[in-house]
Amino acid sequence: MQDEAPTIGFIGLGVMGSPMCRNMADKYDGRVIAFDLESAAVATLEDTSAEPGQTIADVAENANVIFLSLPGGTQVEAVCRALLPVARRGSTIVDLSTTSVADARNVGRMLHSAELQFADAPVARTREAAQRGELSIMVGADHVVFSRIRPMLDMIGSDVTHCGDIGAGQVVKLVNNMLVFTHTAVLAEMMVLAERAGVEPAKLLDAVSKGSGDSFVLRNHGMKAMLPRVFPDKAFPPSYVLKDIGYVLELANDQDLEPHIAALVRRYYETAEAEGLSAKYFPSVIEIVEKGGLGALLPPNR
Repeated sequence: MQDEAPTIGFIGLGVMGSPMCRNMADKYDGRVIAFDLESAAVATLEDTSAEPGQTIADVAENANVIFLSLPGGTQVEAVCRALLPVARRGSTIVDLSTTSVADARNVGRMLHSAELQFADAPVARTREAAQRGELSIMVGADHVVFSRIRPMLDMIGSDVTHCGDIGAGQVVKLVNNMLVFTHTAVLAEMMVLAERAGVEPAKLLDAVSKGSGDSFVLRNHGMKAMLPRVFPDKAFPPSYVLKDIGYVLELANDQDLEPHIAALVRRYYETAEAEGLSAKYFPSVIEIVEKGGLGALLPPNR
């Protein structure tokens, strides 16, 4: 029955958070309370059953399961600290953001000390996938917590994977993102190379998509952004890429691994940010390749 369903709180209604919260409001047989620092973001859900929360405390005092969709680890820790004194004991906090692995584990310990449960559940795929409720979600949590939140995650994702204990979701998400960033950069190089060698970019991508070089990056970032040169603002910019690569390099250092390729890819996105692309969708890195790549734009070993 509806009055027995746990109340969901949702904090963070940005590019990904808003469509995720909308899907929960549309599909959940219970209350959903939404909050964002920007009142305009909350207003985008007025046509749903989501109730506007007035403050973080308002959400925490009324919700049994609280989802977070925030820019990074700093914001997640700050919100979780704000939840500590007001959240119901035994409530579950589910972080859908991408943070460092250390951040996830530290937050988990902090919440556990206040008798609160935690899961790191970063999401992957595009905003369009978020709107369709077809995200891939990588979850780090104990089995009891995962079983409790799985039906709610199914409202926003078509592929939900329990990766292990707290922090494991972030490990998998960071690996996923690093592969995407790397593939996007090398695809940019190959698109420019093929065009200069006389092959039209559209024909290149069409042909490769039918061979073993096909990929999610080629079909989405390549065909939908890099080919038409459509790089909207307020999508996933190079600054977000650099945040995630920083998390990857931090994790690699903790595991005594020197990730040479990841470090090289980071230089491409550093250059994109330095060359005025900091607000544009990150596949705009192809414009850096066209201008001459790293050799022409960024001193070695920056």
